[in-house]
Parts: sequence; structure tokens; C-alpha cells
Amino acid sequence: MAAAWERERPGTPVSSIGIVTPIWRLAKLLGDDRRRVLAGAGVDAATLDLLSVLRRSGAPYVLGTRELGRRSLVTAGAVSQRVARAEREGLVVRRAGSGRTRSVEVELTEAGHALVEATVDRVLGREAQLIDGLTPEQQTQLAGLLAILFRDVQARLGDDRLTHVGDADA
Repeated sequence: MAAAWERERPGTPVSSIGIVTPIWRLAKLLGDDRRRVLAGAGVDAATLDLLSVLRRSGAPYVLGTRELGRRSLVTAGAVSQRVARAEREGLVVRRAGSGRTRSVEVELTEAGHALVEATVDRVLGREAQLIDGLTPEQQTQLAGLLAILFRDVQARLGDDRLTHVGDADA
């Protein structure tokens, strides 16, 4: 691909093709596989995201909707829709928050806790299988390089909304 662009458009910068294109292709493969795993578990990605954010928050597994939006990188409207759907399914309960008058807190139920525990194991177990073609040392090296690239691209774009997966509150 890079050679073809160099041939057809000499001087066109092509150094990114060997990095960005494989990342896009890999993201597509991993995303498609994750959707299949989630479908097999009977949960959609948005619901798992909501439950996972609550689960990672630690006991008592309660967060305000504003914090849920911040940690999930979704709008207040999206949080509201996710919470309403999960509440109908008995996975969370919402109640008036303590403090601000219009604040709402969302708590993980026993059913939500059980679902997230089982599903996270399936998803992360599957993803561990998919990367086990790399040695542990290669996995560590790749994770480090991706973290460097992530932070640099984020700084160049001036976009600090995302945190690196693995940060304490991510």
C-alpha cells in the first residue's frame, strides 16, 4: 500500500500506513469478535460498559449519573438511556442522590453484579486467547508502545477526554 502511494504520488507521507492501517484492521477484528462474545452472553456493549464502570468503582458499586458519563465517555442522554434499560432488566437501581437536588445515583444490583462478573470473564478470557500469539514480553512491550502512542496522539489532538485503559478510574 505504501509503495503504491509512493509510486502514484511521490512525496506523499506514507510512514503511518504500516502502523495506523494495521491498528484499524485489528480494531475491526477485535470489535467484531467482542460483539459476538457479548451476543453469546446476552448483553450489549453499552449495558456491559455501564455495569463495568459501576463494578470497577468498588463497593458499594454506586455512582452518580454525571460520573458515569465521565467514566463512560458518553452524554448525559446516553447515560440516562443505558440506566433506564439496565433498570428495566433489574441490573441497576437508581435513586435520588445525596447532595445536589437533581442528582441521581445508580447502584449495581445482585443480578447486575452477577452478569458483569460472568461477562467480563468471558470477554477478557477471549481477548487473552486472541493475544497469546505474543510472548508475555512482547505483550508488555506492545502495551508500552501503544500507551506512548496514545498519549502523544492525544496531546497532538488536544483531546483529554479519554484515559488509558488501566488508569485507576478508567
